[in-house]
Amino acid sequence: MERIDKIIASQGVYSRSEVKKLIQQKKIKVNGEIITSPNIKIDKDNAKILIDNEALTIKEHIYLMLNKPEGYVSATKDGKDKTVLDLVPDEYKSREVFPAGRLDKNTTGLMIITDDGQMAHNILAPKKHISKKYEVTIDIPVTEEMRNGFKDGVELIDGKCKSSDMVITGQYTAEVILTEGRYHQIKRMFGCYGAKVTKLHRTQMGKLELPKDLAPGKTRELTPEELEKLCQTK
Repeated sequence: MERIDKIIASQGVYSRSEVKKLIQQKKIKVNGEIITSPNIKIDKDNAKILIDNEALTIKEHIYLMLNKPEGYVSATKDGKDKTVLDLVPDEYKSREVFPAGRLDKNTTGLMIITDDGQMAHNILAPKKHISKKYEVTIDIPVTEEMRNGFKDGVELIDGKCKSSDMVITGQYTAEVILTEGRYHQIKRMFGCYGAKVTKLHRTQMGKLELPKDLAPGKTRELTPEELEKLCQTK
């Protein structure tokens, strides 16, 4: 049993304050009865909720895409820095959402925020081979030696990396596709060639691309089609 205001707000359509106003206006019904208090607890699995006479569909899980800006850490809590959850609208936070995977503090781009642990495992598990595409800027010219080395698999201190596709897009820029997620992997791979990564931006996970109209720091829910693309392999 959960509070009616928490259940409705967790669906991401209304904030809890908006739900309270709807209750005051007697616009929310559960199983035909008008709700008179936000404190009323119901069994959401056996409740038909109407808001202004329109049925509310209860979502089992929430999937948000975030265009992560610089300066945020990929964690649910941090004693020093702002976290990516600080960018999530309040109405989703009651669902105990978390970042599926991580980007470094100063790395930007596509992240997934969810409350679905199984889905997060699926997109992060190495055996699933879900690719991630990055735009990379380094401090020295990108070379064919780097591209060929990435293709062959770069030797790091913790073992040889899987083959990675690289497309050279400019004198100092490249696109890199990874199918694994080691700690600071791209930075360490370029470091093997004496290069320092000065900018790193993730543009794609699976077949899901970061929309160009999603501004840095903003989130939105994935559509069913986008969720399917997220879980597609390279």
